[in-house]
Amino acid sequence: MQADDTKRIRALFISDLHLQPAQPAITAAFHAFMEQQAPAADALYLLGDLFEYWAGDDDLAEPFHREITAAIRRVSDAGVAVYWIAGNRDFLAGDGFAAASGATILPETWVADIAGLRVVLLHGDAQCTDDVKYMEFRAQVRQPAWQQQFLAMPLAQRKAIIAGLRDNSRKAHGEKSYEIMDVTPQAIADIFDQTGATVMIHGHTHRPALHDVDGKRRYVLPDWEPAATPPRGGWIAIGADGAITRHQLDGAFIG
Repeated sequence: MQADDTKRIRALFISDLHLQPAQPAITAAFHAFMEQQAPAADALYLLGDLFEYWAGDDDLAEPFHREITAAIRRVSDAGVAVYWIAGNRDFLAGDGFAAASGATILPETWVADIAGLRVVLLHGDAQCTDDVKYMEFRAQVRQPAWQQQFLAMPLAQRKAIIAGLRDNSRKAHGEKSYEIMDVTPQAIADIFDQTGATVMIHGHTHRPALHDVDGKRRYVLPDWEPAATPPRGGWIAIGADGAITRHQLDGAFIG
């Protein structure tokens, strides 16, 4: 073991950047993270909604998507293991995206042994079980038959449909309670019981926090919005000693 091995970052975690050309500040923050933080880690986990939407791997030809995918590829080529768990906005990313980015696509719930910790990773939307309408929609669009039919449509048509769904989602959020759009305690308890994990890391809710759950720890990642007041965003890191730290966009330590 080298003298500085205990300072090595075993894994970094980000989610909910919702990258899109209309948000250049978020894109710039993403590139800064990928250039300055990601190369120092053994592994990088992208836990969903990296993109505002993903209409299919044939959209890789779009310049913005090429730019983001190339940034991921550079980190992968530098020797960082990059892992992808789909979010509710980019679950159509498939083998083409994986090949272009160098990322390994994981199932929607994944258990990893990191620095002696048993960590369960997920996006988090499947645990918002009180949101019955969303859960019904999710069950439909995650079916392989639905996805095959959708991906057979022309790309422009898919993008138009997604734009309509995004508008409907924004309207629906204004009508739903805070509690309905959050994960439910029972769904979280079930994941801990099923996996035997002692740590959970997820995104989706845009409510960054550390929760104690019957002696276990649940970390919620932030969404990214550098232009907000105060700025939002950041990442979680696990060190070689098993220490879990939360960081703001400027790298400042949260706790």
